Amino acid sequence: MRPTGKNQHTLADEIVGSLARRHSTAVVLFHHAVAERLGLGPTDHKCLDLLRERGPMAGSDLGAITGLTSGAITGVVARLEQAGYVRREPDPHDGRKQILHLALELAHIQDVIGPLRKDVAALLENFDTHQVKAIAEFLARTTDLIYRHAALLRAETDSDVGRTSATKRTPSSRPPSEGSKMRAKR
Repeated sequence: MRPTGKNQHTLADEIVGSLARRHSTAVVLFHHAVAERLGLGPTDHKCLDLLRERGPMAGSDLGAITGLTSGAITGVVARLEQAGYVRREPDPHDGRKQILHLALELAHIQDVIGPLRKDVAALLENFDTHQVKAIAEFLARTTDLIYRHAALLRAETDSDVGRTSATKRTPSSRPPSEGSKMRAKR
C-alpha cells in the first residue's frame, strides 16, 4: 500500500491502521530472525537491546520496563550471561542489587542488522531534509506513545480492568496441562 495522491485524513487513517500493523508485524518478525541468528529468544534479544539503548540497570528496572516478572527477568539475565552478552556487578549503593552491564562489544550484532540499516539509509536518501526530520520526529514520538500505552495496558491487566471472565486467568479457568490430561485418563 503506497500512500501517494491521498488527502491527509485518508493517509492518517492508513498510517494508524493497516500500515502501522504491517510495519509492526514486519519489525517483530525481523527481530525474531535476528534473535534466532544470535542464538537468543525474542524476549532475551529485546532485553539485550534495552540494555544497549539505556545502559546499565538493575534487573528490577528491566522488569519494570518490560513488564516481565522477577522470575522471568532472572531467566533472561541468566541466559544472556551464559551467552556472554551480559555481566552482573554489585550495585555500589545497594549491596542486595546487581547491575547488569553489557559484557562485550556487540559489533557482531551490527553484522546481522547492518544490511537492513544500509537499506533504510538508502531509502531515506529519497527524502529531503525536511521530510527526514518529520520521519525522525514521527518515529520518536510514536515510540514514546507505544511505551506509554504498553505500560497502560500492563497496569490495566494488573487490575483486571476490561477483562472478561473468558480472559481472566484463574486456576480454574486455565486450560489443563498435558500432564493433568494424562493423569485424568488413568
